[in-house]
Amino acid sequence: MIRTEALDRLPVRTVLPALARALDEHGVAVLCAPPGTGKTTLVPLVLAGLAELTDPDGSGPAAPVRRVLVAEPRRIAARAAARRMAWLLGETVPGGGAGGPADGRIGFTVRGERRVGPRTVVEVVTTGVLLQRLQRDPELAGVDVVVLDECHERHLDADTSAAFLLDVRAALRPDLRLVAASATTDAEGWARLLGGAPVVQAEGVSHPVEVVWAPPERQVRPPHGMRVDPALLEHVAGVVRRALREREGDVLCFLPGVGEIARVAGRLGGAETLGAEVLQVHGRAPAAVQDAVLAGGSGGRRVVLATSVAESSLTVPGVRVVVDAGLAREPRTDHARGLSALTTVRASRASARQRAGRAGREAPGAVYRCWAEADDARLPRFPAAEITVADLTAFALQVACWGDPDASGLALLDPPPSGAMAAARDVLVATGAVSADGRPTPRGRRMARVGLHPRLARALLDGAREVGARRAAEVVALLSEEPPREYGDDLAAAWRSARRGGDAYAARWRAEARRLEGAARGAGPDGPATGEDPAATGAPRTDDAVAGLIAALAFPERVARARGEGAYLMASGTGAELGEGSRLRSARWLAVAVADRPVTAASARVRLGAVIDEGTAREAAAALHDRGEEIVWSEERRDVVARRVERLGALELAERPLSSPDPERVAAALREGLRREGLGLLRWTPEAVGLRQRLAFLHGALGAPWPDVSDAALLESADDWLGWDLGRARKRADLERVNAGTALERLLPWATGDAARLDELAPERIEVPSGSRVRVDYGGEQPVLAVKLQELFGWQQTPRLAGGRVPVLVHLLSPAGRPAAVTADLASFWQDGYRSVRAELRGRYPRHPWPEDPSTAAPTRRTNARRSGA
Repeated sequence: MIRTEALDRLPVRTVLPALARALDEHGVAVLCAPPGTGKTTLVPLVLAGLAELTDPDGSGPAAPVRRVLVAEPRRIAARAAARRMAWLLGETVPGGGAGGPADGRIGFTVRGERRVGPRTVVEVVTTGVLLQRLQRDPELAGVDVVVLDECHERHLDADTSAAFLLDVRAALRPDLRLVAASATTDAEGWARLLGGAPVVQAEGVSHPVEVVWAPPERQVRPPHGMRVDPALLEHVAGVVRRALREREGDVLCFLPGVGEIARVAGRLGGAETLGAEVLQVHGRAPAAVQDAVLAGGSGGRRVVLATSVAESSLTVPGVRVVVDAGLAREPRTDHARGLSALTTVRASRASARQRAGRAGREAPGAVYRCWAEADDARLPRFPAAEITVADLTAFALQVACWGDPDASGLALLDPPPSGAMAAARDVLVATGAVSADGRPTPRGRRMARVGLHPRLARALLDGAREVGARRAAEVVALLSEEPPREYGDDLAAAWRSARRGGDAYAARWRAEARRLEGAARGAGPDGPATGEDPAATGAPRTDDAVAGLIAALAFPERVARARGEGAYLMASGTGAELGEGSRLRSARWLAVAVADRPVTAASARVRLGAVIDEGTAREAAAALHDRGEEIVWSEERRDVVARRVERLGALELAERPLSSPDPERVAAALREGLRREGLGLLRWTPEAVGLRQRLAFLHGALGAPWPDVSDAALLESADDWLGWDLGRARKRADLERVNAGTALERLLPWATGDAARLDELAPERIEVPSGSRVRVDYGGEQPVLAVKLQELFGWQQTPRLAGGRVPVLVHLLSPAGRPAAVTADLASFWQDGYRSVRAELRGRYPRHPWPEDPSTAAPTRRTNARRSGA
């Protein structure tokens, strides 16, 4: 029996005629409807002709019966929407119990579960299932309307589905109708994407929701990686308790992940002390628990701790209060290290509005936001589109199988980042899923049909040949949904725990393993023949060996070799570390299945791995295997290394020295050594240092043709002045024997004849009036002549160098060789400065001459034979 009264209360009913007209005229439409208006339940029923379509005044014919496909981003939402629609019609979904005469008109399909029957008219699917169906049957034969629900969440599968559906409408099915539906979205962007689709806006009649700002009293550390400050979780638990005291009704609390839900649940305690039943809802929760939450309580108060899955699910009955921790999880990919993980971020304003709306679905409510009101404006407007931040390997395989390898022809709100697409194509080429030009191989098409990430599909198909479909499927099922942390970090041990486990995870694992086993047995030429187990043809492998092989096949660049206690180097070149107490710490080789890299850490943390041997590493990562000659400068050895080396990615397996390395490559390695170590590798005699300083002085004073002899310039022109020496050198010791001064002479301007003037323009020594030849110091900004004062008597003019352009800076020394005065103008010094120097020094050095007129006195290097009164 149709529940007409419930249908009539749904506010979206008023805009359904406008939506129908938009679809009739354009074939596409964007529907914006606030939470609780019925867009997920009433709209599909009306479009399918299962509920009457009437104008607000009550007139208007019923719509013809059509088959409608509704795509939801999550399994919990798909199941709940189907069951809610069936309830509104007075029916149950197929397999869900007895119903009326038209039982089974509403069904659903999610991964591992299909509830449809021959009379199903409305089918709710996840966007992942929709993608698989489009790849198998691009025409969507028999489907009249597709509704893409919750578009604002910008999941990659949803964006991809929309692009494929627009292709289908343009090329194959212009009659296929498409509705993009959401509560909060970029309506104009979606309208443009759908080719100028009309926007139908439904007004909500949600009850008022009071906003209560409840920031922590003390500052908490911002989230980074997967870490959330325990102080914030303690505060959230306190806010939940406060909400129970201050408000009526059930409490829905939003947290970023499963771990945070468990920790807050632990802080809240049991129903006896809290006065309310605590329920946990997330993607890993059993379907029965999820369905029970959405079905409502049995009278007592409830606290529902949920991830963002509850943002877009159907109304949670009884909720009057929302507590929002203000956090969400988004995917991030480190393409350079081959690591993908979720990271904790601040929730967007759109998500915060969605969450708050849950409190006003059935009656006035309140939302407690665990952040300051001043911080609210700084939140991002919408969540990040998954296509801009996620690993795009699965997306790249989907678009390759669709016939658009670079996705350039697809209608997408955001284009895929080129770097992420390049990294994705590298993975697909390495696994044999696509050819070098990006086109899918037959193997790649089989991988796409499995409904797994391409890495896991490769592990399933290749692993089934080696160990059998059942064992390969069981390990891949573990990798497709990471086991609970209490299972430990040993993949083989987690496998054994799942086999004997009676928890919700083990039940889901068994169902997924059965599905994957069927997929592997029917995989075709690259997989086992139907009904056969290839493991029977060879020596059986232990569970540990099987787990290691499958993990290594899925993540070949993560095979790792020990380089210290609990420390490893992966084939990708990234370091990895095991936790204290891990049973894997004694392993020489590991296959790392799950790892993340904290923001401040130099190495990744291994969350799940398996012991392997070198043979398994070589087998799984064969695409990374390489043999070749290596002639490089080694920073570790500080010398040229010339060897034949065998590698597995960044892992060195074997080496032997080269007896006759290529001289040109050796010279190139020595040049690299000079760049890294500096010119100190050469032999710098005092004469060489002096020549370099003189050349530097002339280059600064006169410019060309005198050469630039700075470090950067000499390294850049090494071939010009070191070429002959580099050609003969074979190792660091040969460079250390090179006389830098002799080599520098090759840079002198011989061609112009200026080289002959070097001693004239920048003399190494200058003869002073006493007859001494004193060395000039060119190491400073100005040439310096340091000489005893008595040796310069009678010298009227300061010497000038560089063709008279630069005066020498004279350091006048005392008889003991200490500086007594500095001048660049001797004539002025004799007239003005000498008197004070004479007065200070004549008593200290009485055996030296101190004439009253030094400009006419005779210079001398000697002391007086007897004391003089001069």
